[in-house]
Amino acid sequence: MALFKIRKPRAFHHPYIYIDERKEKLKEIEERARRELGMLPPKEFDPEAFRGTFVKATKHLRRRKESGRKPLKVGVVVLVIAALLYVWHYLLTGDFRF
Repeated sequence: MALFKIRKPRAFHHPYIYIDERKEKLKEIEERARRELGMLPPKEFDPEAFRGTFVKATKHLRRRKESGRKPLKVGVVVLVIAALLYVWHYLLTGDFRF
């Protein structure tokens, strides 16, 4: 039955037309080789080059970053638990105060 099997929409995939990733990777390898041979001056340290490397390496963090979700704050969780405990106390005793 189609009622219980809802089909997911097709995923969006956009291939780049004007960018050749293979060519860019080859340029990067050539530049690194030239720097190692001393034909080009050494590249100075750039801390921005390492930003986000850990996120790119882990699948779950990459997905969360792409989706834009924020992690749940501890204070919010504690506040919700306290409110639930207060409601539970009220339902058990019928009294508003602890």
